Amino acid sequence: MNLKIFSVINSILLSVFLVQPLSASPSIMVKPEILYPGDVFLIKTVYPSNRLLRAELNGREFPFSSCGERCSYAIGAIDIETRPGTYKIKIYFKNGKNIIKTLRIRKKEFPVISLTLPEERVTLSPEDEARANKEEKLLRSIWQLRTERLWYGGFIRPLDNEISTGFGVKRLINGHKISIHKGIDIKAKEGEPVRAVNNGRVVLREELFFGGRTIVIDHGEGLFSVYMHLSDYNVKEGDMVSKHDLIGFAGSTGRSSGPHLHFGFKVKDISVNPESLFELRELP
Repeated sequence: MNLKIFSVINSILLSVFLVQPLSASPSIMVKPEILYPGDVFLIKTVYPSNRLLRAELNGREFPFSSCGERCSYAIGAIDIETRPGTYKIKIYFKNGKNIIKTLRIRKKEFPVISLTLPEERVTLSPEDEARANKEEKLLRSIWQLRTERLWYGGFIRPLDNEISTGFGVKRLINGHKISIHKGIDIKAKEGEPVRAVNNGRVVLREELFFGGRTIVIDHGEGLFSVYMHLSDYNVKEGDMVSKHDLIGFAGSTGRSSGPHLHFGFKVKDISVNPESLFELRELP
């Protein structure tokens, strides 16, 4: 075959292979396929992010971001109140089309712990209640922030110690008041170093009524990590931090009965089980 003709044919075939995947249906991966209430999940597709709009589950939107020339992803979350069953994720495209994928949510029985506390630790004074409500409003405003991606790759543990109280544990206080644990408590000694779980910006460094000395890091794209009951800080508000950076020290400030780290994670305004985040291996 003439070398010039072969070169032309080769160029045509190459262009077909390069263009075809973009016009064909994208390959979409959802991991994990089976979840529990409070879990996070990843949607990843071999398709340009500029051709995708968002993913939607139970009325909540999770935007797509780029992880390469033909790689897009979205991180979603299952609210802890979600009932078991099969749910549809709708993935919207800019051409008006959409694809539906399914998630299976399994039932999970969260442990119940009965606690007996002095009434003054259960019923807040008007002053304390006003302060707690003001701080809750501040935190809710933070969860609405939408900044560019700062995190990279998988999230690490802030401490490598055992968990004393898991996510979703229900605390029955004095036989009537129920409190649901929206994070994990990690055992720690007073002053033990606490590290950033990923790259981000410190958006809160403040002593809160319930959480004591607290740090919140914005990792971008609606992802936030929360560190409570610290004895001291090693960062200030506005600081940029990297994964593994020392940000503070474990303690027992706020409404705490002993040294430990309360660690929480938010996907947008959804409190998620940090364990499911640590186990998500396919993060770009």
